[in-house]
Amino acid sequence: MKPNSYDALCSAVATNGYAIVTNVLDDAATETLIQEIANAGHVAGQRKGSEVYAIRNLLDEAPGVRALAQSAPVRDLAMAILGPDCFPVRGILFDKTPDANWRVIWHQDLSIAVRERRETPGFGPWSVKSGVTHVQPPASILENMVTVRLHLDDCTLENGPLRVLPGSHLAGRLSAAEVPEWRERVAEVICTVPRGGALLMRPLLLHASSDAVTPGHRRVIHIEYAAASLPGGLEWFEESTNPERSE
Repeated sequence: MKPNSYDALCSAVATNGYAIVTNVLDDAATETLIQEIANAGHVAGQRKGSEVYAIRNLLDEAPGVRALAQSAPVRDLAMAILGPDCFPVRGILFDKTPDANWRVIWHQDLSIAVRERRETPGFGPWSVKSGVTHVQPPASILENMVTVRLHLDDCTLENGPLRVLPGSHLAGRLSAAEVPEWRERVAEVICTVPRGGALLMRPLLLHASSDAVTPGHRRVIHIEYAAASLPGGLEWFEESTNPERSE
């Protein structure tokens, strides 16, 4: 992307909480990633029937995805929003298939993955997902993160695309009662993304997805980025294994 394109991207994410970028990955890179996550799925995937529908800790389970998160085409997108000190802190694979055709209600992404539990003011509640400690941090932490969702398949109206409420990320952490108010006040946007494209979004953006009308693969590599260490001795789960952050 050219510098002025990065400016437009930054402006869109600041105002709307999301932006779509096409042609981030070429066909060869996409096919390589599909094979990589298929191999990881045999070991670490969450299954429904015969289908893997999610892989948590994806940066650890698939080395090629860790390299992808540090690659210029992808990291430059995060840098446009967070600046040059940004680094990946969590990776997840999401898929929708005939055996795992799921929907997600309207929500904000409120949890982060950390190395271990350390009681810190403003952090909580705590949980454990796939053996990794998670916690809900203060909104100020989430406001300084961005997620890059890389699509390995065409995401169309028929296969359960993400739906978002533009601008909702600016309202901070929302209560359950505030979510329907936002739905009444703001028209949703359906985020269709071509194969090899990316959806950038702020964690606090209200988003949902329906089950697919014609289910097939809708593989998405979800990579979260931050640009600062956590307080109180807390560490991002991926921070200490990130070569650019080690000393």
